[in-house]
Amino acid sequence: MELEVRKMKYKAVIFDMDGTVLNTIEDITDSVNYILGKYEIPLRSVDEVKHFVGNGARVLMDKAIPEGEAHPLFEHILAEYEAYYEQHCNIKTGPYKHIPELLKELSARGHKLAIVSNKPMGAVRELNKIYFGEYVPVAIGVTDKLRRKPYPDECLFAMDELGVTKEECIYVGDSDVDFKTAVNTGLKSISCLWGFRTKDELISSGVKDNFFVNDPLEILNLV
Repeated sequence: MELEVRKMKYKAVIFDMDGTVLNTIEDITDSVNYILGKYEIPLRSVDEVKHFVGNGARVLMDKAIPEGEAHPLFEHILAEYEAYYEQHCNIKTGPYKHIPELLKELSARGHKLAIVSNKPMGAVRELNKIYFGEYVPVAIGVTDKLRRKPYPDECLFAMDELGVTKEECIYVGDSDVDFKTAVNTGLKSISCLWGFRTKDELISSGVKDNFFVNDPLEILNLV
């Protein structure tokens, strides 16, 4: 497969955000626990929150609250979490090692870059502007008009913005949700192993027939 991989060329690379280009887990956990504590709900560990994220804020809080959506104040708690996190999304957050170098080199080689995420649009665009704005012109988060991942809507919108076809694009993420998103969009995919899931967890959740990488710079050999 190595020989085949080196022959593959993609005009565009779409990245997930949380656990892929940015380590956001501490800010997410702190925001979750701030809201849980406010309502005297038991707090959650970083490891627990790692396994709650990936499907957006609603699913995150549904898993974080013992009663889930059955909690009588769930909608209010969810809204408070989203507002609080948007204001505190860049306290402890930062790029993973070698991500800035990867994006710089991909851009220099002429690859078109985008980020798609199940985070709220405001947080996605703000964080992208702070860390990757020089290299990533398209950053897509959750909106009322786009179904969240693993539906293909966000990726298809990003591809349209970049002006590329499915055959010209590859997707990079760290979770089973990202893999399913790539499959649903008809894209080849790369699973990064520095994020919120281990390789064993990814494989046990159904991730297969894609590439696994341990360091961002390995992606340069796959595109």
